[in-house]
This record gives sequence, structure tokens and C-alpha cells, in this order.
Amino acid sequence: MVYFIISTKIDNQKDRTAYDEYIKIVKPIVESFGGRYIVRSEKIMALSSEWNPDRVIIIEFESKNQIDKWLSSEKYKAIESLRVNTVKSSAIIVEE
Repeated sequence: MVYFIISTKIDNQKDRTAYDEYIKIVKPIVESFGGRYIVRSEKIMALSSEWNPDRVIIIEFESKNQIDKWLSSEKYKAIESLRVNTVKSSAIIVEE
């Protein structure tokens, strides 16, 4: 299994309407590429001041190839700006 892990920092000074729309639209796109959400939450207890995200997402895939296809798909590229223009995020891929 391969895990796509995202931590997001939400700027409260910005309107998050576009990001909320992204959250709603991205789920079926991810699932169409074989992704299965493990966690999508803003209920986070930071144990360090150095890593204190506002939202964490963990998605399980069977292969890195599925992640690559999802991220390069036309459907994802069409909505990516809804996230990029509204929040700061970091992502990693973890393979078992």
C-alpha cells in the first residue's frame, strides 16, 4: 500500500469558500483513481509548535502509479487551483 499524506494550513484572513468547494469536488476524483480516504479532519491536537496543521488528509492507494495518474489527470488539474490559491499545503507519499 501507498499513502498520500497532506497537511494544510488555512489562512483565516482569506475566504475559504473555494477551498470548501475543492474539498467537496476532490473526493470522487480521488476515489475514481482507486484512492480510499483514511482521514479527512480539522480535529487535530498538535504535539509540537513546529508542525501545527489546520487540516490533515491521509489517502490510501494500492500503488504510486495510481497517485501519479490522479495528480496528472485533467479532472484534478481543473480543480487544483481551488486549493493552491486558498491554502498552504504540504504532501508526502509513504510506501509500505
